[in-house]
Parts: sequence; C-alpha cells; structure tokens
Amino acid sequence: MITLHHTTLLYGTVIGINDFQIDLPVGAYALVGPNGAGKSTLIGLLTGAIKPTLGSVSVFGIDPFRDPSVLQRIGLCPASELLIHGVTSRQWLRLQLALSGWDSRKAMARADMILELVGLKDAVDRPIHTYSLGMRQRCKLAQALANDPDLLILDEPFNGLDPIGRHQMTELLKQWAESGKSLLLASHVLHEVERITNSFLLVYGGRLLAFGTAGELRTLLAGIPQEITIRTRSMDELASRLSRMPWLRSLQRDNLQNQLHIAVETPLELYQQLVRWTAEEGINIEQITGIDGDISSLFRLLVSKHRGEVMMTGVMS
Repeated sequence: MITLHHTTLLYGTVIGINDFQIDLPVGAYALVGPNGAGKSTLIGLLTGAIKPTLGSVSVFGIDPFRDPSVLQRIGLCPASELLIHGVTSRQWLRLQLALSGWDSRKAMARADMILELVGLKDAVDRPIHTYSLGMRQRCKLAQALANDPDLLILDEPFNGLDPIGRHQMTELLKQWAESGKSLLLASHVLHEVERITNSFLLVYGGRLLAFGTAGELRTLLAGIPQEITIRTRSMDELASRLSRMPWLRSLQRDNLQNQLHIAVETPLELYQQLVRWTAEEGINIEQITGIDGDISSLFRLLVSKHRGEVMMTGVMS
C-alpha cells in the first residue's frame, strides 16, 4: 500500500523527514510522535502535496506527486483548520464529491449519509464557520470519508473533541479498520490510538524509531537501558551479586523501603539472572518495578535511546 525508499525531505537546512524507509501492506496503522516529529510532513509526502528531496514515495504503486489520480483512493483529514465562510457542510461535501466525479443526485445522498455518520445531521445547513472546533473536526472527517476511499489518512483527528466526541470518533475509526479498509492515523494521543489499531510507527526527529505491533515493540524493552526498582528482603546478598554484573550501570540502596534502585544496560539479562538466583540460590524478591510496556512508555524509551540517554523511570508493579 505505502512504500518509502530512503525518503528524505529538506526545508532548506532543516530536515523534515530523514532517510525514511518502510513498506506498509494494507491495514490500519498509528503514526505516533510528538508535535514536530515529522508526522504532517510524512502525510504531505503521501498525498503528493510535497516532493521528497531524496528517495521515493509510492502509494498503491503510484508516485502521488507525479500522478495525482491516486488521490481518488485516499481520504484526508488534515490537521489544518477548516474555516470556510458562508458555506454549509452539506454544500462543502457535495462540492468535494462533484470534484471527484460524482453526479449531483448521488453526491447529495452520499453527503447527507456521511454527515449523519459523523454526528452532524442536525447542522448540515449551518455555515461551517459557525461550527465549534469539535464540529469542524467532524466535518473534516466527513470530507475524508465522503469519497469512500481505500486509504483514510487522519492528522490529529482528536483535536478539539470533547470526551463524548473522542469516544464516537474512536468507535467510528475502529469500525472502519475492522471493515477491511486501510487507515493511517497520526496522533500524539497515545491512549486513543491504542484502542483503534495494534500496529504502530514511532517517529521522532523525522526518523522512524520503530515499527510493529504493540507486542513486537514491547520486546524492544529488553534491549534498552532502563532503571528498575527491586524490593527484597535479601538486600545485602542481592546488592553484592548485582555489583559484579557487567551490565549494571548504577546501584542505590533504600534501606527504609527494602529496595534497590538499579540502572541496567540490558534488562533481559537482569531478569534471567534474577530467575536463577531466586530458584537456585534462595534470593528473596518481593516486587520488581519498571516500564509498564504501553506505547507511551515505549516511545519515551526509544527517544531516550535515540538521544543516547538512559531512561530513568518506574511505573509498574
């Protein structure tokens, strides 16, 4: 569905996308990263709005910058504001459909159906500029869905939505993905996108840090330096054993809480060693606290690795 081959985009001396390379089959994906990570730039490349400085971009086997016909198969909900004075949402959708080649009768029925789907049934004849931010966001989603695309691309679709609106948007996108349609959802609201898809592209500084399912990405934790807290009644013995391990970076004792705070190079080696010590040597361990493994924590860890830092955290019992 989407192929980026060593794709780089430069804004003068500023790097927007840096040597991006990936092949995505049909499916639903979350494009995750903080503001400024390169998500909107990547969407601009996929929709042909901008041309890569180096490398290539292909959507359904077509270069979207050279051949805009592929846009017939793409629905876009942009991050930019929708402020059109004097035009109703019904008029706006009919225009979009007419530009895509729909006849007026089918366009009228399709526009009304989509506006009802996104919760704007009672506001179809109101000018868009009188809408609230959340209503304008729904209108942008309607615009993206109107042409029944094969690939739906959404850039921060939860912006401006109240909790009810967020829930409704989430359920609609889940149904879209479950119907077999493809979805690329760019967002920094990680707990929302985790409910929609289990496949993630983690982006930071214009680079692709990691790609895979949540389960696959969690395995990365085993190879990334972390801080871990161990509660134990075998403080002296465990501290002595850990101090001799080559993968230990630091160790601090908390005698009041019976805890050891350690930073390790490779957590997997720590866990394997703890299993042996508890099973064979009788070392007591009451609790291990470390990264919780959700996408937010994974992202912070990968960013810290990208920067060459040690991730210092502890959020799960």
